[in-house]
Amino acid sequence: MNCLHAAGCAALFLAPGALRAQDKAPLELSQSISMDIQGKIDHLAVDVQGKRLFVAASANNSVQVIDLAQGKVVHKIEGLAEPQGIAWMPDLKRLAVACGEDGSCRIYDGDSYKLLKSIDFKKDGDNVRYDAEAKRLYVAHEAGGLGIVDAEKMEKVGDIKLDGHPESFQLEKGGKRIFVNVPDARHIAVVDREKGAVLARWPLEKLEANYPMALDEANHRLLVGCRKPSKVLILDTETGKEVAQLTISRDTDDLFIDPPSRRIYLTAGEGFIDTIEQKDADHYKRIWAQTTAAGARTSLFVPDLGTLYVAVPGRENQKSEVRAFKPRP
Repeated sequence: MNCLHAAGCAALFLAPGALRAQDKAPLELSQSISMDIQGKIDHLAVDVQGKRLFVAASANNSVQVIDLAQGKVVHKIEGLAEPQGIAWMPDLKRLAVACGEDGSCRIYDGDSYKLLKSIDFKKDGDNVRYDAEAKRLYVAHEAGGLGIVDAEKMEKVGDIKLDGHPESFQLEKGGKRIFVNVPDARHIAVVDREKGAVLARWPLEKLEANYPMALDEANHRLLVGCRKPSKVLILDTETGKEVAQLTISRDTDDLFIDPPSRRIYLTAGEGFIDTIEQKDADHYKRIWAQTTAAGARTSLFVPDLGTLYVAVPGRENQKSEVRAFKPRP
């Protein structure tokens, strides 16, 4: 069954009783935006006000700028060194891009796309997060852990040492902690971002390759996607204790929470979007695995636009594009 472009298509491998009694998938394909690139696509960022989506096209060393209203690529920032992490700073109207090949974090003017500053983190620049209140960028990198950048002055102001290369990490809005996936160390590091120090390390025990992460701050829950085996782990953010664990699709790389619908969306390179239903803070159920495309593991859920954007990498028999999905009621 060819389901690559059909919203509402579900995987049939789930265990009996795993699917909810419904005839339509939780997400509906609303738009497909073509890109002329081949190979790996990494993370995405959005300028909600300007209705622009930024896509880190690692394989061809560019950032694709998509006008969401027009539904097309309108600009390319080229000459990058394997862009991976990307963050939009709405108050400063700047774009930060972390590069894997040279470890740079490059900051661009959001209107002209002119390079304003390149900050050297030596190696493997990856995920980027922006703390708008403190006007600080946090950059995952190989050499030190989490680099700290004064976003206004565009200067490196610190480094938080970790026990391995950090993958996804999340900043508390109502507190000062950062939760960091450190897959090489097989734990989650809990960081005090005011002190720049690790407060705790939560071991994963039987799970490995913890890459994506989402924070449900209202319910004091941390969701962690693991690849070995393919599980999503839910932890209590006050104690670090496991609350629940679910089987998911293989090769996950992004994970998001949609609080109004009490749903969790998880994209996996196996070619599925998993939808998980949150019954309450302690109970979760995987209700659907919706077909996308091989390698489509990076995504971005934008609550303000009510849309999940999924990046589909270009391959021999597969065109590169961004697919926009709208949640069904």
